[in-house]
Amino acid sequence: MATIRQVRKRDGSYVGFQPQKITDAIHRAIFDARVKDGKQALALTKDIVKILESKDEIPDVEQIQDTIELVLSKWNRKVANLYHEFRLKKAEARKLRKKLGLKEKLTYNALTVLERRYLLRDEQGRIIETPGQLFRRVAHAIASVEAKHGGNVTKKEEEFHRLMSSLEFLPNSPTLFNAGAPLKQLSACFVLPVNDSLESIFKAVRDMALIEQSGGGVGFSFSNLRPEGDVVKSTGGVASGPVSFMRIFDAATEVIKAGGKRRGALMGILRVDHPDIERFITAKQKPGFLSNFNLSVAVTDEFMNAVQKNKDYDLINPRTKKSVRKLNARYIWDLIIENTWKTGDPGVIFIDEINRKNPTSNVGLIESTNPCGEQPLHPYESCNLGSINLTKFVSDGMIDWDKLARTVKLSVNFLDDVIDANKHPLPEIEKMVSANRRIGLGIMGWADTLVLLGIPYNSDKAVKLAEKLMSFINKNAHEASQQLGKERGSFPNFKGSLWQKKGHKYMRNATVTTIAPTGTLSIIAGVSSGIEPIFAVSFVRKVLEGRHLLESNRVFEQIAKEKGFFSTDLMLKIAKSGSVQNIKEVPADLRRLFVTALDISPEWHVKMQAAFQKYTDNAVSKTINFPQNAKVSDVKKAYELAYKLRCKGITIYRYGSKPEQVLYIGDSMMQVESEFSGGCPTSVCSL
Repeated sequence: MATIRQVRKRDGSYVGFQPQKITDAIHRAIFDARVKDGKQALALTKDIVKILESKDEIPDVEQIQDTIELVLSKWNRKVANLYHEFRLKKAEARKLRKKLGLKEKLTYNALTVLERRYLLRDEQGRIIETPGQLFRRVAHAIASVEAKHGGNVTKKEEEFHRLMSSLEFLPNSPTLFNAGAPLKQLSACFVLPVNDSLESIFKAVRDMALIEQSGGGVGFSFSNLRPEGDVVKSTGGVASGPVSFMRIFDAATEVIKAGGKRRGALMGILRVDHPDIERFITAKQKPGFLSNFNLSVAVTDEFMNAVQKNKDYDLINPRTKKSVRKLNARYIWDLIIENTWKTGDPGVIFIDEINRKNPTSNVGLIESTNPCGEQPLHPYESCNLGSINLTKFVSDGMIDWDKLARTVKLSVNFLDDVIDANKHPLPEIEKMVSANRRIGLGIMGWADTLVLLGIPYNSDKAVKLAEKLMSFINKNAHEASQQLGKERGSFPNFKGSLWQKKGHKYMRNATVTTIAPTGTLSIIAGVSSGIEPIFAVSFVRKVLEGRHLLESNRVFEQIAKEKGFFSTDLMLKIAKSGSVQNIKEVPADLRRLFVTALDISPEWHVKMQAAFQKYTDNAVSKTINFPQNAKVSDVKKAYELAYKLRCKGITIYRYGSKPEQVLYIGDSMMQVESEFSGGCPTSVCSL
């Protein structure tokens, strides 16, 4: 009986035999089955090794897995069945990986997300395309518009396909859903006007329904609606106010559920000087009220000056444009912060900062953003977003800047083509989008990238790199847009825009960069969400049919295996809180590096957001995380730092402050819902 020293892989190559991998696989199956382990995994591993050694040959991977399944079936049928199911999923992942031409393996959850939401189905609900065919479908549809600009469609299709299939870049979800499909609505975020009449209000509800049906999220400013109790001359009655009308939008969204592909997400904004501001601020104190809305107060510089000086400020009736009463600014500021601490709402957008940086102020003022706040938009405007997977540009602890520059420019080309390939849900939207050609290129995998570079998220070095990186992306994105403008013409509203005032001769797109939350896109890519920190190093994910799967951060698992301290028992221990800060088995330098969202003080969250905002045309989606025991004064410090650092808005989340959340830290394990990837930990976020 010979000792096993090597294993033959599926590609015919040989690697060293590692019994620990067998133990880890058994641990995972035992965990999924909720069976008590004791030291059974180790004992079973020894039995498996003995069987393999008795064959007196170098085993291949399939032989090892067959033996594991055989031994498990004799010990516990439930565990064996779960191992078999996991094995089938791995085989399926290998097939998809081959079709995609991916260098990395698709995770089980990435496959689940693709199957559930992205791959096309026939009328009977059967999947009729592979992920490879999805990327080909999208690449073909977007590249087809190159013909109108005299471009080489075939060449561009191949470039776009490689861009997506390599997972170096992914466009927003509606583009993946609908490009090359019958619907053809490709934008993720919209803003609709709500003016002070029943006709306008119910038109906005109808328009919202059409957008949500195609997978888009919608933002509204309700600041133009007359306040509660104000006169309605046409009926002799009194107005019910913005908050009451918001209930109609919320109820309609609940019914629509965003066309079955993702739940609807709304942003409701009210100016801080609206007479109903107190009712708006406290609206979410009632559980379940406006559950499909994120709420934000549009805060002005005038108001913030009054806060700092502890002065009163005027509340303005939008119908008459006259002051109706005064409130103490510091009282309202504290009310915002207290309710944010209690319920997670409202957030704040710094509306004057948004309009100072608005390149199309010649078109008018911006009053609202999309649901996650990263995209300020004019009424009837939408924006096409996409994100670069930064982990694909790190090699040997360094960023490949040349490769990144090429990818940025190709991604801008892709997003500009999306505008022309898009079938807009409303003629008003098509007109505004065509006039501004706004796009938003961002990033995902920032936290993983920092780990690969050996830089802690909560450090000055990370903040400085964020500025350097986003400055580089922004510069190259602008250059690409300028070149497209020279070749194809600038956006129609270029004359009188900020770009013309700065002396630019051409600019294809009014805005070019945005930092979006990425959500399910980062699950497909297998990286951390947007610019968010890692939300957990190890955790349990809820999947279909009540199953729970143990997952871990891919980079941490890789390093732990390389350094020889990885084990499933360790990952289970970490999964109790998601953090490694109190796990002695993890080396101190790695504990410093693998900090999670709740390990990081709010100050570093805000600094990171501000660093990216400094070089981003639009805005930045970022959740400032607080532990459950955070104080109201902690939230206040974060809000005031965000204003000081010229962020365009701020959203905070204190753990446990919402009745519905998608991340739970329980007595036994940190659990997350199937499509949570970090960032906004509620179901309202547009994924």
